[in-house]
Amino acid sequence: MKLIGSATSPYVRKVRIVMLEKKLDCQLVLQDVWADDASPDACGPLGKVPCLMMEGGDAVFDSRVIVEYMDALSPVGKLIPAQGRERAEVKTWEALADGLLDAAVLARLEATWSGRSDAQRCDAWIARQLGKIHSALAAMSKGLGDKPYCSGIHFSLSDVAVGCALGYLDFRFSEIDWRAAHPNLVKLHDKLVQRPSFIDTAPPAPVQS
Repeated sequence: MKLIGSATSPYVRKVRIVMLEKKLDCQLVLQDVWADDASPDACGPLGKVPCLMMEGGDAVFDSRVIVEYMDALSPVGKLIPAQGRERAEVKTWEALADGLLDAAVLARLEATWSGRSDAQRCDAWIARQLGKIHSALAAMSKGLGDKPYCSGIHFSLSDVAVGCALGYLDFRFSEIDWRAAHPNLVKLHDKLVQRPSFIDTAPPAPVQS
C-alpha cells in the first residue's frame, strides 16, 4: 500500500498515526496537491490527500474511510469499537475534530491562497470559520471533562483525531490560545505528544519569513 499525502496535512497525519499505532507497513508518498505541476489524478478522483493506493491501483480516499479500513486490517491496538454506542461516540469525536480542521483549513485558505487578491478575501468568512473552531474546542473540553482520554479510560481514534486537530492549531494558528481556556485539553495533548506515533508524524517547523 502507498499513502499519498503531505507532511503538513492534519488529515494525513491522522492516518499516519493510526498506521503507526496499528504497526502497519505503508509507504508514504509526498504530494503537494496545491503545486502548479501537481498531477490531477495522483490523489484519486477528488485530487485530495490523504489517498491510499491499493495493490492493483484502486484508491481509498477520505481520512475517515482510510482509518476505518486500517483499523480493521489488524487486531493490534483496536482504535474503533466494533458496534453500538461506543463506536458512535468514537466516530462523533472524530467528526468533531475533523470539523474543527475543516473550518481551520477554510480560514487559512481564505487568508493565504495565492489564487485570490487581498481585495477578494472575506474577513467575515474567516471570522465565521474561527467561530466554529472556538465552538469545537469548547465542545471537546466539555466532552473530555476529567477523563484520561476522550472516550474514557482507553486511547482510541477519538484521541488521535483530537490530537491532530490541536496540533494543527499550534502549527498554523498560534494566535489561538486554546490552552488558556481549556486546561483539560492541554493535559490530554501533552500526554498524546509523548507517544511515538505523534512524535514521528509531527509537522515540520514553519519557515520563518
